[in-house]
Amino acid sequence: MERIQSLEEFYHAKQIPLPEGMNRELGHFNVFNSSDYIGKDVPMPYSRKDFYKVAFVSGRNRYFFADKTMDVDRFGLFFANPQVPYQCEHLDERQAGFFCIFTEAFFHGHSSLKLSDFPLFRPGGTPLICLPEAQVQPVIDLFQKMIAELHSDYAYKSDLLRNYAMELIHLGMKLQPSAAPHLPTNAATRISSLFSDLLERQFPIESPRQQVNLRTAFDFAAQLSIHVNHLNKALKDATGKSTSDHIADRVLQEAKALLKHTNWNVSEIGYSLGFQEPAHFNNFFKKKTQLTPRTFRTA
Repeated sequence: MERIQSLEEFYHAKQIPLPEGMNRELGHFNVFNSSDYIGKDVPMPYSRKDFYKVAFVSGRNRYFFADKTMDVDRFGLFFANPQVPYQCEHLDERQAGFFCIFTEAFFHGHSSLKLSDFPLFRPGGTPLICLPEAQVQPVIDLFQKMIAELHSDYAYKSDLLRNYAMELIHLGMKLQPSAAPHLPTNAATRISSLFSDLLERQFPIESPRQQVNLRTAFDFAAQLSIHVNHLNKALKDATGKSTSDHIADRVLQEAKALLKHTNWNVSEIGYSLGFQEPAHFNNFFKKKTQLTPRTFRTA
């Protein structure tokens, strides 16, 4: 797996000069017509990026993110966040679309929610949405408004760009109603939210020398300063799954991604995921998938 790609590296790969006055503290936003860059830039590796991205894609494409693979046959919207590694593979030459990139700082102070609070940007979600044909033109119109506004001299254009980006995000959530925001309403859901955030902070694994630190329910309970029985009950009440099941599912997801997208050997992957012995990792993986790690990698 490649290390995280910076904004500067993104512009270099696209062969685009860095925008004048780019200031990370003030936030960054830009928008592009994909047709101007397809075939001209360096293919993006499977990696995390240190910015958010919303892309409208037209044409056959395959997206790899976390341990998932999804295809777009005609039209799609893709929502990328800095926590989840991804890569796009073009499956035919008829490619078109638009995409915008932005940092969290660009929205700082302009919304009651952080970008990571929106379901489409949460790790573990499904950030790729197949777009109904009736929604294609409205999405194209939004991107064209962004491009026009970005090149205008209107003093408050940043506010309009935020609004257009938010329209895209809300459109995506409307098309994925099952991912509607779920705000904690009691102690169980609050603890569940804190646990999920703590679990996701350990991923993705970007080096064989990196190792997860929290591997058991007791580890997480200690970090959250609550009794392990309290944590188990809260997660069971809020999600229907035990603490151990949540941890195992996330470790398995990461194991699959590392097996498919790195050349690390199996023992290195197992160690990075907290397994001190290769046999323990093999047994865990086979119990969950009925395949050995090596068989899964070559399947």
